[in-house]
Amino acid sequence: MALDDILAQVPIDDIAAKLGVSPGEAKKAVEEGGAVLLTGLAKNAESAEGSAAIQKALRKHEGATPTKVDEIDEADGDRIVRHVLGDKKAEVTTKLTESKETAGIDFGKLLPILAPIVMNLIANASKGKAEKAGASGEGSGGIGDLIGGILGGGSQAGTGGGIDLGGILGSLFGGRK
Repeated sequence: MALDDILAQVPIDDIAAKLGVSPGEAKKAVEEGGAVLLTGLAKNAESAEGSAAIQKALRKHEGATPTKVDEIDEADGDRIVRHVLGDKKAEVTTKLTESKETAGIDFGKLLPILAPIVMNLIANASKGKAEKAGASGEGSGGIGDLIGGILGGGSQAGTGGGIDLGGILGSLFGGRK
C-alpha cells in the first residue's frame, strides 16, 4: 500500500464541500495533510511506547471506512491529531494553512477529518501485518517500517510540490523523541 492508495480512497469531493474549496484544492490539501499525519505516525513509531500506541489505535480503527465526511468522528480525529503532532499541532496547522500552495484551507479543520480516514485505511490495509511486524523485535522496525513504506511508496504527493513540506516536517519532528 502506498500513500497514493490511501489518498485514492479519501472522499475528496465531500471534504471540498465541507471546507468550501474546489476538489483540486481539497486534493492538494489532503495530500499535504496525509503526508504530515503519516510522517508524525512514523516518528511516533520510533519508540516502543509510540509503536504500541499506534498498533492499539489501528486495532480500534479496523472495519468500515467512512465514505462520507458527515460519518467521521471529528472529536476522535482531533485526539489522533493531538497525539500524532503533540505540542506542535498548532504550529503545524498554522504553517500548512499559511502555505501559498494550500492557501484557503484551514488545516485545523481538515486534519481532524482526515486523521480517522487515514487510520481506518491503514488499519484495514495492514490488518494482521502490524502485529507480525511489531512482534519481529526489530528496533524501530515494525509499525514504523509499515508507515515508512506507505510514505515511500507514493508518487510525489508527500513531497509537497510548491510547499516546503520537508522543511516544515523536519523542523517540527526533527527534535521530537
